[in-house]
Amino acid sequence: MPKPPYVDEAPDDELETVTFKRKKRGATRISKEMPRETTKIELPEDQRRCPCCNEVMQPIGEEVSERIDYAPAVLKVLETVRVKYACKKHEEAGVATAALPPHPIEKGMATAGLLAHVLVGKYKDHLPLYRQSCIFARHGVEIAESTMCDWVKDSAGMLLAVVMASKTSILESKVVQGDDTGITMIDGDVPGGSRRSFLWAYVGDRDEVVFDFTVGRGREGPRSFLGDYRGYLQADAYSGYEVLFTTGRIVEVGCWAHARRRFFKALSADKVNAEYSMTAIRRLYEIERQAKELGLDFSERRDLRQNEAKPLLESMKPWLVALKQTVLPKSPMGDAIGYTLRQWDPLNRYLEDGCLAIDNNRVERQMRGVAVGRKNWMFAGSKAGGQRAAVIYSLVGTCGLLGIEPWAYLKDVLQRLAAGEAPAALTPRLWKAARVAVVG
Repeated sequence: MPKPPYVDEAPDDELETVTFKRKKRGATRISKEMPRETTKIELPEDQRRCPCCNEVMQPIGEEVSERIDYAPAVLKVLETVRVKYACKKHEEAGVATAALPPHPIEKGMATAGLLAHVLVGKYKDHLPLYRQSCIFARHGVEIAESTMCDWVKDSAGMLLAVVMASKTSILESKVVQGDDTGITMIDGDVPGGSRRSFLWAYVGDRDEVVFDFTVGRGREGPRSFLGDYRGYLQADAYSGYEVLFTTGRIVEVGCWAHARRRFFKALSADKVNAEYSMTAIRRLYEIERQAKELGLDFSERRDLRQNEAKPLLESMKPWLVALKQTVLPKSPMGDAIGYTLRQWDPLNRYLEDGCLAIDNNRVERQMRGVAVGRKNWMFAGSKAGGQRAAVIYSLVGTCGLLGIEPWAYLKDVLQRLAAGEAPAALTPRLWKAARVAVVG
């Protein structure tokens, strides 16, 4: 059997030692945009004399300390009064009144700020509408859960065009990363009253993510979303993607994180060989970390991979092929080896171009919010409900990637849409760029 890859330099223990720096007590990061209230405390006059000469001491500077305070959310009523005018001589002339300013939901009581709060509460902070209704009641306003459901419906309808603009931007990317996760959807037409549906996430080159909702997990989902896309698609080894790769327009890129998880699961059954495999994969990640720390561009990153990662992988494959003959196919180690060898070409594709990532973790992180959220809101009430969730998750997720506060973004965009602004110019990426340009 060939020698295990990287065994000469492998550490004795699979787990590397990681040193953590203890964070200082208190808040270490405070946004510069946080409002501040300054209280100046003067030394009493009778304490300003020098104890040695009794002369009045002079100010030489200031000592500043910071504390963070919290004020509970406050709901308030915005009352709009419009003066009515009429001619006392000619009743037939009618009554003239100033037009109402635009609102996201015509004749609705919710402002853009309240709508944004409800959306962020559910899709970012994982608060079901029922819980939000209870919180509002504590603040003195009783808002029915059904009313908030209508607000989500109307808001998602307005924001759909913005998400479609983000989708267009993503499909212009050289590399798209994709992943999916299951959610329960209520469906009275199937036995049991519910069915397993799916949210798919797609991340592009410009720090944007768009979610897509499908009733099933068939190949039509990704094929419909990607359409005529040309470029790299990085995803797991789900067979539904295979139809996309047969056209030659889309090139498959594998995920080493998926391979590593399988070897990790095999540790308890085959510790020695699983550790050899994980040590080799760890070395691949060390090369990526080195490239990041050195600030290498795509060309330099490719050269580093070719010089250091490629030889390691070339020695790893024959070892796995030989090892495969000695393990049961359905054992944890057999499963890990089988997956890695079946995906060998896609797993090695990241060596070809420095713009490609070693794994799919960037898009997988977008699924964490869905995974936490579904433990709270439990299910989508319908296909339309799942589609609305995809719209809001797209915008909230993109705000996270771009470092945008989602409430501020949604409040502003909902108001702008109500005023008739073009949705294509209001994607989180373009919205942030416009604000940066104004600030200078």
